Amino acid sequence: MKIGLEVHVALPTKTKLFCSDLAYENQEEPNSNVCPVCLGLPGAKPVLNKKALEISVSISKALNCEITEKTWFVRKVYFYPDLPKGYQITQLDGAVGIKGYVDLNGKRIRIRRVQIEEDPARIIHEKDYSLIDFNRSGVPLNEIVTEPDITSLEELKNFIEELRSILYYQGVNINQELKTDLNISLAENRVEIKNVTGVRNLIAAAEYEIKRQTALINEGKKINKETRSYKEDSNETVSSREKETEEEYGFTFEPDLTFYDTTKLEIQKAIIASVVAKELAYKNEYREKTIRELILFNKKNLLLLTSLSKEEFKKGVSLIEKFASFGIEDYSEEDFKKMIKQDISSIEKGEFLRLLGKTSKYEEKADEKEIEKGIIEMLSQDKNLLKRGITDGKAMSFMIGKVKEKYHVTGKEAADIIKKVIKSMLNN
Repeated sequence: MKIGLEVHVALPTKTKLFCSDLAYENQEEPNSNVCPVCLGLPGAKPVLNKKALEISVSISKALNCEITEKTWFVRKVYFYPDLPKGYQITQLDGAVGIKGYVDLNGKRIRIRRVQIEEDPARIIHEKDYSLIDFNRSGVPLNEIVTEPDITSLEELKNFIEELRSILYYQGVNINQELKTDLNISLAENRVEIKNVTGVRNLIAAAEYEIKRQTALINEGKKINKETRSYKEDSNETVSSREKETEEEYGFTFEPDLTFYDTTKLEIQKAIIASVVAKELAYKNEYREKTIRELILFNKKNLLLLTSLSKEEFKKGVSLIEKFASFGIEDYSEEDFKKMIKQDISSIEKGEFLRLLGKTSKYEEKADEKEIEKGIIEMLSQDKNLLKRGITDGKAMSFMIGKVKEKYHVTGKEAADIIKKVIKSMLNN
């Protein structure tokens, strides 16, 4: 089995890749944050966002890539309504980063390249017509292309977690759903599943496709080289079209842009949380898994744990876990230093808050409207979660746990309220 990925990451810049329109703010009104460049109007000329180039080099460095000293852009020619100029500005041979890798539990997953490209517009499909919103057009992306080095579903899960952590420490908003092209081959021909949105869907699509190809092989049938798409509602991949070749895209040098020198850019230091966790575990004789879980997506925890002496470390881990269990997220470094001097081994929440000097808001219980708000937020990431909650005990438990954590509610009463809200929302 060989699995390769093309992961599309939205870069944390204020403006778009080739114009001065805002990249993420004021996006609610369709087609309100646009200009001739991102609309692809004739005669409009792109100007590269320097910050996007700097972030791309930083990400490439964090992924152990060789940095292309003179980087450039190409036109990827294809015709689709979300790209009215008839091509996407992207990179190929002149990609900003090449020949990188991610170390994963003793195995090296190679990164073929990190390239900069523009996001197309958003197509909204209705029953018998489609709409296009160009607010997203021109948002700066990095496409991170791996070699087909992933050989199991478990490796895929671990790689995505590690990649998201690396991106998190580079300032990327990992709450924005990753869009991934998934390439899987169990036999001679490679199958690509295009535009899989979100980590949960990526894993589900890979699991389905592995089972599908395995069944074909067992039946003695040929696996076609093709492009497929993932259907979230039915949790399956379906044939979309034959796989395109690089030649079909007609890549040509982008004449409206130039060569860009990457040798004098301001580069952010790479922080690899899994490496830090290993170092902290060795230095403090503590469980690596626990440290990794605390710092993989939490800059504050990393800062606090790296500042502790060996004598303080075990208590520091317990204190961070205590803050989390009591639903306290907005504590400062000073709060942490104050509480680490206290005996917290068997402390109750009320006494903990009293010593900390926090207000009683952490002891308030959420009402039904707050719980409904919390569930709606979760549904924005997983549209099928609500219906599954009625019949799937794990889905229900997941929602209950998340709402309890967010609104600091406890006990059976809270669980009953959450179930009541879910049933009410289904009936509506």
